Amino acid sequence: MSEHKHTFRRYKDNDDVHLPWNEEIFEQDTSYKCPTYTHRTPPCQGSCPSGEDIRGWLDIARGMEKPPADLSWQEYAFRRSTDANPFPAMMGRVCPAPCQDGCNRNEVDGFVGINSVEQFIGDYALDHNLAFQPADKESGKKVAIIGGGVGGFACAYQLRRRGHACTIFDEHEQPGGMARYGIPSYRTPRAFLDGEFQRIIDMGVDLKMNTRVGRDVQMEQLEKEFDAVVIAIGAQSGRALPVPGGDAPNCISGVSFLDAFNQGRLQYTARKVVVVGGGDTAMDVVSVARRLGHIETSHEKDRTEYVVLGHTAHDVATIAKKEGAEVLLAYRRPIENMPAARHEVEAAISEGVTIRGSLAPVKVVLSDDGRAMALRVEVVEWDKGEMQHSGKMIDLECDLIVSAIGQGGDLQGFEAFDNGRGLIDADKFFQVKNRPGVFAVGDIIKPHLLTTAIGHASIAAESIHHYLADESMEQRPKIDVHHFDLLQKLKEGDLQPDLFDHHADWGTDTANFAMHNYEDRSFQEIIPADKLFLGHFEYVPCHQRKETVVTAEQVLGHFDERFQGLGEDSVRNEAERCMSCGMCFECDNCIIYCPQDAVKKTPAAQSTTGRYVYTDYSRCIGCHICAEVCPTGYIDMGMGA
Repeated sequence: MSEHKHTFRRYKDNDDVHLPWNEEIFEQDTSYKCPTYTHRTPPCQGSCPSGEDIRGWLDIARGMEKPPADLSWQEYAFRRSTDANPFPAMMGRVCPAPCQDGCNRNEVDGFVGINSVEQFIGDYALDHNLAFQPADKESGKKVAIIGGGVGGFACAYQLRRRGHACTIFDEHEQPGGMARYGIPSYRTPRAFLDGEFQRIIDMGVDLKMNTRVGRDVQMEQLEKEFDAVVIAIGAQSGRALPVPGGDAPNCISGVSFLDAFNQGRLQYTARKVVVVGGGDTAMDVVSVARRLGHIETSHEKDRTEYVVLGHTAHDVATIAKKEGAEVLLAYRRPIENMPAARHEVEAAISEGVTIRGSLAPVKVVLSDDGRAMALRVEVVEWDKGEMQHSGKMIDLECDLIVSAIGQGGDLQGFEAFDNGRGLIDADKFFQVKNRPGVFAVGDIIKPHLLTTAIGHASIAAESIHHYLADESMEQRPKIDVHHFDLLQKLKEGDLQPDLFDHHADWGTDTANFAMHNYEDRSFQEIIPADKLFLGHFEYVPCHQRKETVVTAEQVLGHFDERFQGLGEDSVRNEAERCMSCGMCFECDNCIIYCPQDAVKKTPAAQSTTGRYVYTDYSRCIGCHICAEVCPTGYIDMGMGA
């Protein structure tokens, strides 16, 4: 990216019309406006599905926000991060990081490596056995959570913090849901996954594993025994190819393929594998298939589909005979439009996967014994998002077809909740319609990211908390995030405002019962790059995590973790690249450039995050210079003098 991209110009060519008078009134070099310090949500946080205070824990990592005396910066950052997301080690590895796509630093030199800093924080917490604590007082209320994946455990975590007892029901032997059974271990190493789930269990969460609701226990029974029920069963049923022949025995779903692999039952696959899809599941399937390889001479019972269906399991002793599998991914749109993360696509190509776009499945070509022998596709073109048929057909030879084109829920035992699309409908508070006390979170509402399920769980836990207290649920904010709280930060440093007796008063700018010239708009506004003074920031390249590049010759049997985490120095340097959008980071520009010496540094004994500077209104003439040179967009000219 160009080093000159961040050149800043407040006024553009041909800007010769003044702003409306009610927005900007100048008489010579003065106006009626004075600075207001305005806290807004940064785009990283606004685009995070779990609503983490990303700017907050980056500010801690960089050393800007100081921890209390009894905490290391790493633990303080961990506590701030896990207020929203209890799985930083996992999410730092597997989240496709929409926060980085939205990062305003992209307008300077490239995004901040948020996921690498999060991975460091999560790994530190596990290495140092940092624990979560439930509420000091138990509420006496009990909540049943159906599904032991990320969404279910995140909900249990937030509920235990509020003092509610939680019991998780799950049909698998181990907790984890799709994080364990849908994502390969080289992306989520099991030691980190186990540690982060165990930390929530240790809060006092009861587990009922190998227990399927609807078979071993009925939903109606849970509704009687518990004060609330959360359905977090995920979307673990893959969709078959909707073309003739798509139900052939060797046409399986990507979800079931990965489940068999992650359970250890699938040790090798077919010689020629065709995968249909373009999302994260499709990329996991092709990468796993390349790593598994195939065995040239094997028994019929060892065919992939029989293992996936649970009829048999592979004998580990035979895997020494493995050879590389030919893996082709077919996507109906152009390759550049694939929803999968770009680095996942590049890694798959490096590993020897053939990826072809603009191929629309037409039918499965069957052999005499009814098995798929090829996938017939039409070569299509795309014009302004519309598919144009060419009529040209080609057959992609295969021994196995894996469909990774979408997922739905396994609603056996939950038929009354089915919205007709294999999912469950819930309202904005994640309560199931016409079913008081029953809530739903995660992929069973709409398949998306693991971080999305965590965000659902956070909102649902708050809704459940109000429900259990027989309180009406308040309106959700426009931006569902865990915001920086200035009052809480002031209390942390024993700097909270004095008690106020609510008497009428004037000239309160010197009083200490209020937080002066500060406005919190974080619940309503995300600050865009054009509100920042980008020219303040130097060109500093991202400190990228090292990625193990696996070639086609190396991929067979290669299950080592793909990303190597950053060391502490690199993490702190990367956090330093954060521009602290919407929050002061003590650059002192406003103090240095104020011609009236009206903007001053807050005395050290009273200073904290969000209160680094203040304005002496008796000296301010409203010249706007402080707002013009503020890098983070923290200063608005809004308060009348």
